[in-house]
Amino acid sequence: MTGPIEATDTPDGIEVGPVTAWLLSQRADLAGPFRWEKLPGGHSNFTYRVLDANGTAFVLRRPPLGELLPSAHDMAREFRIISALWPTPVPVPEPIAFCDDLSVTGARFYCMGAVDGKSLYEGADVEAQVAEDKRRALGFSFIDVLADLHALDPDEIGLGDLGRKDDYVGRQLKRWFASWNASQTEDSPALTDVAVLHDELVARLPEQGPARLVHGDYGLHNTLSHRDGYIAGVIDWEISTLGDPLADLAYALNTWVGPEDPPSPKTDIPTLEPGFPSRQELIDRYAEHTGSDLGRLPYYSAFNHWKTVCILQGVYARYLQGQKSSEGVDLRLLAQRRNHALFLARQTLNAAG
Repeated sequence: MTGPIEATDTPDGIEVGPVTAWLLSQRADLAGPFRWEKLPGGHSNFTYRVLDANGTAFVLRRPPLGELLPSAHDMAREFRIISALWPTPVPVPEPIAFCDDLSVTGARFYCMGAVDGKSLYEGADVEAQVAEDKRRALGFSFIDVLADLHALDPDEIGLGDLGRKDDYVGRQLKRWFASWNASQTEDSPALTDVAVLHDELVARLPEQGPARLVHGDYGLHNTLSHRDGYIAGVIDWEISTLGDPLADLAYALNTWVGPEDPPSPKTDIPTLEPGFPSRQELIDRYAEHTGSDLGRLPYYSAFNHWKTVCILQGVYARYLQGQKSSEGVDLRLLAQRRNHALFLARQTLNAAG
């Protein structure tokens, strides 16, 4: 479960006095003092729902504490992306203000509007938020929003310089294979298919079409589902860049697990709840919406399963090496999820022909 919302007078990473003063200087319609509620979920950044004295709600987002990699947790990048998307058909929270003055609270942060919707991480979240007769419409809204994102020309919305436009999957293969090789554990030598699949994916790499803005982690966990069965907002643009929209689509479809799929070690998956459209229905909907040729989609699906293996291995290795506290973490389940992703990568690439 994602856990309850926690109200606090001492929010982590927030100097309440200076931040309050800064916010009041940015918005004349706000009134102090503020009430801080830490939002639950899997985000790496601190995210707070803030209520002013008049009951006006907004959201503040800042990086975690401690030393960070130069390119990680880039608040300016996130704020730039939602600002560019705000006038488009892609639903995002309203951009309110960005602070690059480190003296305010020790890090850059930004504020955005509160959206009436919930992220769906587990089946229980679906049951609590979206009635069964609304889930089919929610699924189609989910894929329509992604199609709308991929229809945008990055140059036309001011994001043409957000990243490199060429060889997105090729660069991802190189990056994540290096991560795999740097994150070896005692059981990883048995997973020889990781290297074999890497070579096969490189050899069969499709030619990329026009670059589009890709979210990079698009799923029900990073969207805000409204009770009436539609996506009210897309959040967590931290790893968004320019790239191949079919890779972005395949990642989203991989998260859309159905009862026809091989049983996953993670059982409480939102889309296993009754009422959602099938993955194939989403594929057909995207193709109709965009006119895209999806003949190579199985390749992109295999690539994303393989990439998931490398990501989970990196997390698993950091736990085993003591770089992250493993208290409360089921390492056996994490390894099972990694192995399951490897099975799916091989199965999907074999099916691609």
